[in-house]
Amino acid sequence: MRQTIDLLKAHNEIKIITEPLDIHLEIPHLAYLEVKKKDSKALLFTNPIHKEKNIHFKTPVLMNLFGSFKRVELLIGDTQKIAEDIAYLLRLKPPKDFKTALKLLPKLLNLRFLAPKILKEKGLCQALIQRGNVIDLQSLPILKTWEEDGGAFITMGQCYTQSLDGNVKNLGMYRLQVYDKNHLGLHWQLHKDSMNLLQTYKEAKQKMPVSIAIGGDPLYTWCATAPLPYGLFELMLYGFIRKKKPQMVKCLSNDLYVPYDCDYVIEGFVEPDTLRDEGKFGDHTGFYTPIEPYPVLKVEAITSKVNPIYLATVVGKPPLEDKYLGYPTERIFLPLLQTTTPDLIDYYMPENGVFHNLILAKIKARFQGQAQQSMHAFWGVGQMSFVKHALFVGEDAPSLKEEAIIPYILNRFKVENCLITEGICDVLDHACSEYAYGGKLGIDCTGEEVQKSLEILSDKSLQELLNPLFKNIKHLKQFYTSTKNPITLISIDKKTSLQTAFKKNIPKILNQHLSIGIFLDYQKNDLDNLYMILWRVVNNIDAKRDIKIIHSMIFIDATDKNSKDGYTKEWPKETDCSQKVLKSLQKKGLLEDIKDLEAFYKKFHIDKSYA
Repeated sequence: MRQTIDLLKAHNEIKIITEPLDIHLEIPHLAYLEVKKKDSKALLFTNPIHKEKNIHFKTPVLMNLFGSFKRVELLIGDTQKIAEDIAYLLRLKPPKDFKTALKLLPKLLNLRFLAPKILKEKGLCQALIQRGNVIDLQSLPILKTWEEDGGAFITMGQCYTQSLDGNVKNLGMYRLQVYDKNHLGLHWQLHKDSMNLLQTYKEAKQKMPVSIAIGGDPLYTWCATAPLPYGLFELMLYGFIRKKKPQMVKCLSNDLYVPYDCDYVIEGFVEPDTLRDEGKFGDHTGFYTPIEPYPVLKVEAITSKVNPIYLATVVGKPPLEDKYLGYPTERIFLPLLQTTTPDLIDYYMPENGVFHNLILAKIKARFQGQAQQSMHAFWGVGQMSFVKHALFVGEDAPSLKEEAIIPYILNRFKVENCLITEGICDVLDHACSEYAYGGKLGIDCTGEEVQKSLEILSDKSLQELLNPLFKNIKHLKQFYTSTKNPITLISIDKKTSLQTAFKKNIPKILNQHLSIGIFLDYQKNDLDNLYMILWRVVNNIDAKRDIKIIHSMIFIDATDKNSKDGYTKEWPKETDCSQKVLKSLQKKGLLEDIKDLEAFYKKFHIDKSYA
């Protein structure tokens, strides 16, 4: 990790913060703001403290490590080249002759790096050891990110597990709550590989070994986020990318192996029948997730380097570090997706769509219904099965990342090509009426432009037309009025369920003036801030419950839900920064490079000032 810091210094990609800052809110808040800047840097906090307990940590905290495309390329490599190498191997065919075989040999030789090298000696990560009564998780500068978080939690932990027989090795990244000196809550969600493995230990009535590594080569951390199919060890990607075997050492208290050069390793066991309430926590969706029971790791040992660095990230409203962490995943895994969706050309997961909530895909549509076929292929593959909203365009579409893609979609949109279905959703999805199960929307925009013409009214006139149908409309604004299907954003002070209004006799004549209507809570939404509008819409809807198609118009209810909407859970709060902490950081001169703080806060809904 110190070599990484030297690399970042050499490329002017890191800022050193010497000001003593609290691991509770201050450090994560500053990192949260930093990653949203256009020229964001990695941050090294050399004087982390715990004000409440009067602790001064010797271990520095490194944040925003992956928080730019430049740093991702520095730390991981040329993602496009890696994707091409993977695609080459996936398309590999038996050589026809000896000459062809010789050409393949260099590529095939690289496969020898996939298997880890096991070291017999102790690793650098085992220079310092805590065992027995001296174990203390609170000796690490573990952060508390949000005011209402259930406690401090590890955010960049590489979680190593294996099957009961040791044949399946697994590496993942999960939220890890600190309960006390030697217990961690493991946020192993329902659909994750770790929960699948835990079930086998439960059936065998055996405790499960778990080791958490922090730091080391940054590529270890990215590998922990990689959505490989079950049974493939994620560190194989390390060997494939680095062209060298990952070197691993055996843990002291269990039979797991971890990279020899990590900064910290937390070892222990999970009793499969023991669950403990975990949370609530602000998460990468930008909302707090509820308190729920999860497995608990009893820590048997903590080891570290002599001078470790504590690596952490911050989760909340976009854009955040996961935007950049997700980019290599998106590029590198395109060839794998193309094996199940052969006519897939490209795909894109916008960060303000919180990845699983929205995906755009470009396909070569060779026959009618191919987009629908591709939708089902996506929803049936690994973590793609969590995708809530998928929009498919044809091969003639502009780049999926260009703004021109929006008019392209709107000029081809028609309600007849909307597929509303249901399936599994991410456990973090709060909009689902049922736990981890809800509505999904797929839209086929692969054809020619639709033959449609609307009479565009002024915003004021259209609002007057809607007022008798939907009470308490506060504002209305139309976008992309030059397209076949303009988007109408409707800000409303919702007093009762919009379902009641949808059941009224909506006049057919309205479809001469309106095509896509999206309802939003007026207290929370600036209709000009389309970036955050998209974030809130795809977070807040369950397609089966909240999308209504009436007279060739589509209405989307993206307001907060309650019991009047048939929503029986508690609607979660958003991750808003503490205004007290923001003022403290400003007073310390740490926000001087943000020219207009008020505009910056409103743009990204930093605190409650956006309301």
